[in-house]
Formats: sequence, structure tokens, C-alpha cells
Amino acid sequence: MTRNPFLNALAAFLYIALVASLMFYGQRIVAPVEDWVIMPIAMISLFTLSAAMMGYIFLSKPFELYSDNKKSEAMNLFVKTLLTFAFITVIIFMILLSVRL
Repeated sequence: MTRNPFLNALAAFLYIALVASLMFYGQRIVAPVEDWVIMPIAMISLFTLSAAMMGYIFLSKPFELYSDNKKSEAMNLFVKTLLTFAFITVIIFMILLSVRL
């Protein structure tokens, strides 16, 4: 990832948007398979992949900086990325609430 917290948070948002879009539009393309064992396997696999992707996006560069003995820069990058992503999340919920009202 980058040392730019805004790009890191944007990458996380884009990954989530891609997965959500595939889940939303995918069910229109593929027949429902709720009663098939592959569905829970697929969901747990997707959850695990997403946790790994978010870990990479949020922690890879801070961990690298921390390992290079740049501890304050590592914490600063992590916190800024987290706060930027929190801001994006709040904006999404505000859009949802404004549409519902």
C-alpha cells in the first residue's frame, strides 16, 4: 500500500464496493442456492478473504514503517487511514439516512 492514508482508505472502500456489488448483482445472475452447502462455505471464505484484504490495506505499510523503526510515522499512518475510512463510512450512512427520510 502507500503512505497516503486517503488512498489506503479509498482502496478499502473500493474493495468493499466491489464485493458488495458482486453480491448484490450476482444473485440476479445466478439462481438462489440457500439450501446448498456451498453457500456457507463461500460466505466464510469471503469473510476470511476480506479480513485478509483489510489487514493488508490497513496494516502493511504501517508494519513496514514500524519494522524500520519509524514507530510514530507508522502509528500516524494507521490512525489517519482508520479515521479517513471512518469518515467515508459516516458519509455512506448519511447518504443512506438522507435517502430514507
